[in-house]
Amino acid sequence: MSTVPIKAIAAVSAVATYILVEKQPELLLFSRPSYLGTFSQLCTVGFMIFAIWRVILWPKFVSPLRHLPGPSGGSWWNGQFPDILARPTGVPMIEWINSVPNEGLIRYLGLLNAERLIIASPKALGEVLVAKNYDFVKPTHVTAGLGRLLGVGVLLAEGDEHKFQRKNLAPAFSFRHTKDLYPVFWNKSREVVQKMTEKVKSGGDALRPDSKDPKDLEKSPVSDGTPVLEVGGWAGRVTLDIIGVAGMGQDFGAIQNPNNLLSVTYQKIFRPTKSAAILALAGLLLPTWFVKALPVKRNEDLNQAAGVIRDTCRQLIRSKKEKLEKGELHDLDILSVALESGGFTDENLVDQLMTFLAAGHETTATAMTWAVYMLCLNPEMQTRLRAEIRDHLPSIENDSTVTSQQIDHMPYLNAVCNELLRYYAPVPLTPRIAVRETTIIGQKVPKGTQVMLIPWAVNKAENLWGPDAGKFNPDRWLPSDENPQSANGGAPSAYSLLTFLHGPRSCIGQSFAKAEFACLLAAWIGRFEFTLWDENERDEVNIKIKGGVTARPANGMYVKTKVVDGW
Repeated sequence: MSTVPIKAIAAVSAVATYILVEKQPELLLFSRPSYLGTFSQLCTVGFMIFAIWRVILWPKFVSPLRHLPGPSGGSWWNGQFPDILARPTGVPMIEWINSVPNEGLIRYLGLLNAERLIIASPKALGEVLVAKNYDFVKPTHVTAGLGRLLGVGVLLAEGDEHKFQRKNLAPAFSFRHTKDLYPVFWNKSREVVQKMTEKVKSGGDALRPDSKDPKDLEKSPVSDGTPVLEVGGWAGRVTLDIIGVAGMGQDFGAIQNPNNLLSVTYQKIFRPTKSAAILALAGLLLPTWFVKALPVKRNEDLNQAAGVIRDTCRQLIRSKKEKLEKGELHDLDILSVALESGGFTDENLVDQLMTFLAAGHETTATAMTWAVYMLCLNPEMQTRLRAEIRDHLPSIENDSTVTSQQIDHMPYLNAVCNELLRYYAPVPLTPRIAVRETTIIGQKVPKGTQVMLIPWAVNKAENLWGPDAGKFNPDRWLPSDENPQSANGGAPSAYSLLTFLHGPRSCIGQSFAKAEFACLLAAWIGRFEFTLWDENERDEVNIKIKGGVTARPANGMYVKTKVVDGW
């Protein structure tokens, strides 16, 4: 459901008020004509009519989408929203895509029966993501919410502005340039592993110090005395440093300093809170300007965070511009490429840096967190991966760096990375809204309809990935006589994997992120043996997943960490 058309209802009510009070006062309920009373009545009636139309009449009796297949049950006025609210983002859709017979489209009803379309087949995804890509844009409440922290960079820009930005940023993500960044990824991976090793030898991290859950406070480490690390925090610090060096030519020093201002700022704003959930819900119904003005702590935190991030970005831009003016700028990082293109104003550049700082480190950090978890659940895979890493890569203690050829030619490492990105895509769901009346695989789609691109569902669709779609199985990515489609993980189409999307709006930093992920995972698993600290988390349903742009464990990922000698 789109936001309530407050301005339209108010405008119509104001005109009707004038007509009634001045021309037809006998139709008023008041004995004396009253502008305020009449306006209030008409606004109330207008909202009621709008609500009845949008909540009952349109979705149940009028919409051209009402005959599409969808999940059964649900609330008569809130559809499947109670189920969606009660579970992590994307989880209900995994069940629907595997239980609702469909030909590529599944319709469900959200808050106040707002219609949603799940794009469920490669053909339908091809239309939305490529053939008719610019028919669908991010909803206003999404761009407004993310834009406060990410700026209106290449991730959120639309139409011609997006084409312009992507074209001018593309050289920073070229095939050759990404290959040249592997030594940067590896050096930072070595640095964080050495710092983590120090932490392990000094006793490990504190255990969930910020948790308010009594069950968490009752937990204690197992008696074997193995140190525990919270890997999500370490992942966030190293990926922030990597995007700083490789993307902006600036080492933020987050690995060495856990109290680094930028790192702490991101940790704070990405932490799930009740006020964040309230703001997100309000954004579905109310105008953006109103939501931003609400006197809640989350708004205050977002404003402060945005200030810190923007100031950091402006300092980076000033430093680069000084080098450019002196003719000393020969770097190929994101900021340098954007500056030399000459197509961005300083504030445009700030937006781009905000985008890559946040999206560029949070998504890979999330992937690393889930990778460690899945390898804890599958110790035989962890042992197999460690053996391959130690056979092919130099020791962490060795100053030698690695090349792209070394990393790219490690089949099991890349299979584990690909399977993790399938199984636990960092971004579980991406909404789009039709900006004009259009069609998807022949089905009429009215303007304003929200379509849902759901990696968590498509990536686990049994009709695409087989009956073991819900199983973590890196071997599906390894070539064999029985698996001729291993390049796609055994799936029939590249569109079966939705982690990085596809087409003009696909992730511009896909190759960058995959290379960074592979280097980090190789360094971590080569040095450490990870096992679960909390045995209850052996069952995935026991992990509370935070809502938001990415899907991370809400209470962190605490694992027992042992240094494996000999590397």
